[in-house]
Amino acid sequence: MERFDWDDLRFFLAVARSGRLTAAARRLGADHATVSRRITSLEESLKAKLFERRPQGYALTGHGEQLLAKAESMETEALAIQSEIGGADMALSGTVRIGAPDGFGASFLAPRLSSLAKAYPGLELQLIAMPRLLSLSKREADVAITLAPPKEGKVVARKLCDYRLGLYASRDYLDSMPPITTPEDLFAHRIIGYIDDLIFTPELDYLDEVAKGLRAQIQSSSVLAQMNAVAAGAGIGVIHHFMVPSEPRLVPVLPETVSITRSFWLLVHADLKEVARVRAIVDFIVREAKASRSLLMGEAKPEQQPAA
Repeated sequence: MERFDWDDLRFFLAVARSGRLTAAARRLGADHATVSRRITSLEESLKAKLFERRPQGYALTGHGEQLLAKAESMETEALAIQSEIGGADMALSGTVRIGAPDGFGASFLAPRLSSLAKAYPGLELQLIAMPRLLSLSKREADVAITLAPPKEGKVVARKLCDYRLGLYASRDYLDSMPPITTPEDLFAHRIIGYIDDLIFTPELDYLDEVAKGLRAQIQSSSVLAQMNAVAAGAGIGVIHHFMVPSEPRLVPVLPETVSITRSFWLLVHADLKEVARVRAIVDFIVREAKASRSLLMGEAKPEQQPAA
């Protein structure tokens, strides 16, 4: 009987979660040939087929589904050992991957990572700031910031903070266009917003709240791209108040009339919530959000005069 290698389970989990050898190899820091060899070795030692090899990727068989549950339990225990025993007398080390919407990730978290890196020099920090939902169950991230709590899954969620958004444009744009005194006036203007079929969560569908039926003529899946287009004079857009200080060309539009409130939620996979390095990241994000409440809520008034 061929010897069962415990370490092969790391490769199994990576392929099961990503569905592809190349993606699993990147996550593991290995090459895809090594991943393939370790999966074959595991199947031979267990005398069971764990994956169906398909053109679109690797899909778990019935035996693979059975093993996945067992392997995840073993992973949880290994993480607990590392955190509670192995790391008891050591500085924090290892990798933590943080997933966040692009606005919060790039404009709020990224500038604050310096103090975190200095406090925990042994940590490798990975920030995924992009406009899509990341799966904690597939280990696409260890900690995730979302705009709504999860409906299912083995996830621990807590409300992180509220934040506000408002309408902004550039002064050059406003000076060249008809005045705006009510939301209905916006129909005579170029609006910048999300691509409808790429809105990954309903909380990003702002325009009907501003004025029923309002549509964007310039569209992007990225709020950073939208902000840059607004600042360059392309039109009017809904922008997070906390992003505005980084772009002095932005001028508020209808600030007394249009105010949109949303919430950020902080999610951690239940298996990781007690891992020391993950706890440190969670505590850091919570502290930073609490300390920045006035910025997130738009209570720090912009220097520019509101558009008339």
